[in-house]
Amino acid sequence: MSYVEVPGAKVPIRMWTDPATVEAGAMQQLHNVATLPWIKGLVVMPDVHYGKGATVGSVIAMHGAVCPAAVGVDIGCGMSAVKTSLTANDLPGDLSRLRSKIEQAIPVGRGMHDSVVDPGRLHGFPTAGWEGFWSRFDGVAEAVKFRQERAAKQMGTLGSGNHYIELLFDCEGSVWLTLHSGSRNIGKELADYHIGVAQKLPHNQGLVDRDLAVFIADTPQMAAYRHDLYWAQEYAKYNRAIMMGLLKDVVRKEFKKARVSFEPEISCHHNYVAQERYEGMDLLVTRKGAIRAGSGEYGIIPGSMGTSSYIVKGLGNALAFNSASHGAGRRMSRSAAKRRFSARDLEEQTRGVECRKDSGVVDEIPGAYKNIDQVMSQQRDLVEVVAKLKQFICVKG
Repeated sequence: MSYVEVPGAKVPIRMWTDPATVEAGAMQQLHNVATLPWIKGLVVMPDVHYGKGATVGSVIAMHGAVCPAAVGVDIGCGMSAVKTSLTANDLPGDLSRLRSKIEQAIPVGRGMHDSVVDPGRLHGFPTAGWEGFWSRFDGVAEAVKFRQERAAKQMGTLGSGNHYIELLFDCEGSVWLTLHSGSRNIGKELADYHIGVAQKLPHNQGLVDRDLAVFIADTPQMAAYRHDLYWAQEYAKYNRAIMMGLLKDVVRKEFKKARVSFEPEISCHHNYVAQERYEGMDLLVTRKGAIRAGSGEYGIIPGSMGTSSYIVKGLGNALAFNSASHGAGRRMSRSAAKRRFSARDLEEQTRGVECRKDSGVVDEIPGAYKNIDQVMSQQRDLVEVVAKLKQFICVKG
């Protein structure tokens, strides 16, 4: 489909989905965003749903302003994917050992490494810039600096919620590695601090929603936030790169005879801010549950722990601010999923996947998510499909 335009207070809301299918709370959030004086564009992806701070599956383009709550607390959350030389014929009949080895190598949930991971020992890790990245930690908010040791030990860890590591087949039987994670606790603490600062600023007192408090250009508060925001986005990218390095190590050791090789890594944020130029204006574009899909740019659009995921190439649709969905999107809240489904339902919906099947991850059941194939069909003018993947191992925190 192409987009549907819904009137908004300051800008129209361009929606790559049927507005009638968007829940009332999410639609109200979108209309609230459209009232902001600084807004220049608002785009909605087909995975749209209500979110904390701002609507998940939205792209908010503002001139001279940025909303920290719209970015959210998992700054830089995103995906990485690597195609391997392994095929289905290389795999053992019992996948539980491989899943266990992954869980041993990469801490999940609130866990962290016992000692800081040395990226120099990881094959193919982009070490250029590593020292400069950590030196910039000296410039982050004083209130968060005491978390440096924890941040260092959480680098290369998964987290919980909808974060995961998967091994998947494509349609030709090749094995892919994918993972989904962000800036861990340090990103959350930086976000919480700056959201609190923004909400106290005088220019934000008359907003329809306090979650829409913004920083504005040429102020010390904006400069401080952009420093910490970009640092956290870099943390998230390095976090995924280290996890992918650790995951490759596991795969190499488990498949020594196959002499596994790996294609270049695809990586993309889907909770982040970038300065981009549209219609002659430099805009701050916040993608909240959306990936950049510029012409020829690779991205990853996952489903759920029992459904397909897609490797895509962007078509560069400027009407969507060169964006696409970040996944299937939830069709019900976590609490609603826990009320609706049981561990037995989870087992049924993840049949054939080596993964957790207990009540602790019922809120991540495939039935709690929208149909990924339908979501993909709604954004045919935003991305083209490069590969369709189906997982056989899924690791969750």
